[in-house]
Amino acid sequence: MSNYQSDLLRLLDTRGYIHQLTDAQGLDALAARQVVPGYIGFDPTAPSLHVGHLVSIMMLRQLQKAGHKPIVLMGGGTGKIGDPSFKDEARKLLTNELIAENVASIKRVFERFLTFGDGPSDAIMLDNAEWLDKLEYIPFLRDIGQHFSVNRMLSFDSVKLRLDREQSLSFLEFNYMILQAYDFLELSRRSACRLQMGGSDQWGNIVNGVELARRVDGTQVFGLTTPLLTNADGTKMGKTVGGAVWLNEDQLSHYDYWQFWRNTADADVANRLRLFTDLPMDEVNRLAALEGAEINEAKKILANEATALCRGLEAATASAETARRTFEEGASDANLPTVPLGEGLTVVQATTALGFATSNKEVRRKLGEGAIRVNGQVVTDPAVTLQPGDKLSFGGKKHGLVVA
Repeated sequence: MSNYQSDLLRLLDTRGYIHQLTDAQGLDALAARQVVPGYIGFDPTAPSLHVGHLVSIMMLRQLQKAGHKPIVLMGGGTGKIGDPSFKDEARKLLTNELIAENVASIKRVFERFLTFGDGPSDAIMLDNAEWLDKLEYIPFLRDIGQHFSVNRMLSFDSVKLRLDREQSLSFLEFNYMILQAYDFLELSRRSACRLQMGGSDQWGNIVNGVELARRVDGTQVFGLTTPLLTNADGTKMGKTVGGAVWLNEDQLSHYDYWQFWRNTADADVANRLRLFTDLPMDEVNRLAALEGAEINEAKKILANEATALCRGLEAATASAETARRTFEEGASDANLPTVPLGEGLTVVQATTALGFATSNKEVRRKLGEGAIRVNGQVVTDPAVTLQPGDKLSFGGKKHGLVVA
């Protein structure tokens, strides 16, 4: 445990958010004496963020809880390029209209986690399209481009990985890190922003921004990254059989969101409670120490707390009750995810439509293993058709309803 003086770094350190800091002592001293505006950028590549973004959102929440000012930066400008960091190939380019739709859709989730307003520590939301869209190429190259070394840019892991694999890296994507650095400079000027936070894959981009602000304006700003978040077995957190775990309720039901947290592996419970809930650390440590069947109670508390933060207390309570009735009483419930009845809807079609499996082949394999039930009865025939009100169960933890 580091001996930090500021409430901000003590809080982030205790809960396990800190991986790297550009200048720990300098940031600690600044946070101890004044309100520090800090930002994280979110590119609108889909209509919703997913749990992979949740550490960043929770970090902004912790920043505000410690008395500092969160800046949510929507990437309306950078989203037109796409961050190449640790991607095997270029992102598909999005139209301006789709980017605008995604920004509007993503914005909603932040209001659950942050308090927005005009006060010193109230959160604000900005969009980098406001300044990036207006840049003129030649002046930008002269004023900003001169501060970047191509040799150094080629050495960053995010770029090196693509080149080492002999995978194409377009000049468009190569510019991304310059634009992200420029965002930090612009936010420093506009909003006195002194801190950029992000995942460990953003370290190179963040360092670029810190150095650019120093070279161009002589301003000292800071960078902080979180550890790469993986499950105890080494797999990437947030990826499930059914796909991404979306934060917006129109992309993923409250119940499925609650179940994602309830299905946390025993070895991951302590870390998830630290990062994704507001529970005090003594309670986190008490729950993390539970063993055997008792660890399931800790998982239910994790699911309730995480769901209440993202979806609201009512959604968490309803999901917990649905789970209790489904597993303890074997009852059907209207809060379960649903699939509409199509003409001749088969058990294979319903299982994939609910997101319980990614392919028909996987469903057929699970049928052969006796892992799929309709109304409590094991089904093995892929041609079985379903009726309104039928309850489909996939393994012991996933359940859905067929509706007319």
